[in-house]
Amino acid sequence: MLEVGRVCIKTVGREGGKYCVVVKKIDKTFVEVTGPKILTRVKRRKVNISHLEPLPYLLNIKEGAGDEEVIEAYKKANLIAKLSLKLPSAAKLKARKEK
Repeated sequence: MLEVGRVCIKTVGREGGKYCVVVKKIDKTFVEVTGPKILTRVKRRKVNISHLEPLPYLLNIKEGAGDEEVIEAYKKANLIAKLSLKLPSAAKLKARKEK
């Protein structure tokens, strides 16, 4: 079973090959993941755990964490550089918060 905060790669679907983070356990078969979309282009959604490949990275987030909290956890764990992710500009982050 995948724990909350585990960084994974989606292996199936249109988002296949992209990084995501487990934010909530639903049951034995499903978890809720987020990229977040502004960072990795993975929307928050329910996913079958057989469609995820867990990585050795674990973010320190609480269950059901928001996208801003997940982005901060990526920064604290220095995973943005390790995973070659492109952090959006401050203006894009601010515009997203205002929505």
